[in-house]
Amino acid sequence: MTLDEQKKFISDNIKRIKSEIGNRDVTLLAATKTQSAELINYAIDCGITHIGENRVQELLDKYDDIVKDNVTIHFIGALQTNKVKYIVDKVSMIQSVDRISLAEEIDKRCKAIGKVMDVLVEVNIGEEESKSGVDTNNLENMLTEISKFRNISVKGLMFIPPIFKNINEQTFYLEKIKSLFIDIRSKNIDNICISTLSFGMSNDYIASMEYGSTMIRIGSGIFGNRYYPQKNN
Repeated sequence: MTLDEQKKFISDNIKRIKSEIGNRDVTLLAATKTQSAELINYAIDCGITHIGENRVQELLDKYDDIVKDNVTIHFIGALQTNKVKYIVDKVSMIQSVDRISLAEEIDKRCKAIGKVMDVLVEVNIGEEESKSGVDTNNLENMLTEISKFRNISVKGLMFIPPIFKNINEQTFYLEKIKSLFIDIRSKNIDNICISTLSFGMSNDYIASMEYGSTMIRIGSGIFGNRYYPQKNN
């Protein structure tokens, strides 16, 4: 695919997804893992206002080349505590807060630069050992602990549901996410504003919007299949 063909592909996909969102109050976030700054900037030119990076080093590598005037950068991947210091001045939201130690480090680093970081708490809705995220039974306690930090502002929850085997399993998890979000929002925990529900990716974003998602994270659905360069041994 030529560069011009890639750009048309991206433009067409963004138009289609925005049409599918319609008048819903849903934010389209472009998941930009492995994408070049040139293609990211083109997506921004096509109306993308939120982008999400999964890897700290990749974000650092292309940060200076991304046109940032009209875009909000989120960090959406697993985040090691010792790498927080590299991104707190570069992102507006961290969506993958899954433990108190990480929240504590974000708070510490943001205090040092006079910033309050918007965050989402990542929930492991399927209780999968291979995935990060707080257990649903511990979510309320974790939110209560995080509420004590002054340089963090919890804006909502983030989910990566299990891979669905069938429509019944999909419905089960989507209903579980929606129910948990409504329940946590009703708790009115001090210093916690549960308004953002981030779930839904390229393979399930339409169903996710039907179940209350307010932010969908689309990667391949915008840019096409990702290309991972092979590493030399």
